[in-house]
Amino acid sequence: MKEINGKRLSYLYEAVTMGTIRAAADKLDIAPSAISRQISLLEKELACILIERHRKGVTPTEAGSILLQFYRESVSAEETCVSKLQSLLGLQRGHIKLAMGDGFVGDLMLGPLSEFACLYPALTLSISTGGSNEVIRQVEEDEAHIGLVFHPSSHPRIRSQVISCQPMYIIVSPDHPLADRSKPMQLKELLEYPVGLAESRFGVRQLLAMAEFQQKIRFDPILTTDSFTVLKNFARSNMGFTFLPYFVVSKEVKDGHLIAIPIDNTLLSSGEAHIVTRLGRHLSQGPHELLQHMKSWMKAL
Repeated sequence: MKEINGKRLSYLYEAVTMGTIRAAADKLDIAPSAISRQISLLEKELACILIERHRKGVTPTEAGSILLQFYRESVSAEETCVSKLQSLLGLQRGHIKLAMGDGFVGDLMLGPLSEFACLYPALTLSISTGGSNEVIRQVEEDEAHIGLVFHPSSHPRIRSQVISCQPMYIIVSPDHPLADRSKPMQLKELLEYPVGLAESRFGVRQLLAMAEFQQKIRFDPILTTDSFTVLKNFARSNMGFTFLPYFVVSKEVKDGHLIAIPIDNTLLSSGEAHIVTRLGRHLSQGPHELLQHMKSWMKAL
């Protein structure tokens, strides 16, 4: 078997990550045929099939998955080496990739990220937002150094660096019929009111689904969205109520634009925010410093 061609391996990675040869070609700004040819050559050199082609795109074979894991670990090792060299310059260069649920953006930008940027102005950041499943995937596949997620499912390759208890609340406007309720409410009391919910890929919706199953009830939302900003404005405009952790609406509650009502439900009271990294990944100095900064912030939430 010949040595692994790094460039061809990177084409395989992009094809599988993007889901199709054409999407990878568009990202890399080269012809799709060039990517297909390089992957075919890699398969020939390694004497194994690396991808399966389907109508909707490509997926890795078992051999392809092994090779992609090798690629991710190689990129991570190279990043660590470069970081150690950069650390000799006192964190004067470097890039950090974060993935997080949409609800964390406001607090994170106004708090630890702005503080960190002042401490290390030469470091650059990229931030992607998505549902809990997507955040976990990006961390697992080393597309993000650090993930910030609400109510993640357990995963053998993901490590929670810090966990903060964040109960769910009923979020309403001051003009909502429930606005004067201060005692914890039962879920069944809410069924008669219009509700807006996050999409099912978000941890807040997944936790609610567990509570619905437990209580043998079902909420039928008049609005479903992938944006927590939309949910907050849905409640604020008195179109209905929604369910969110308090930290997502803390500013609006303090300003008097929204009201957070506690819920009488053990599951929804046990919501958790997690800062996660991939198990076994050695973070380079820049991401490591940001992780420590974020952990201090999370513990104070």
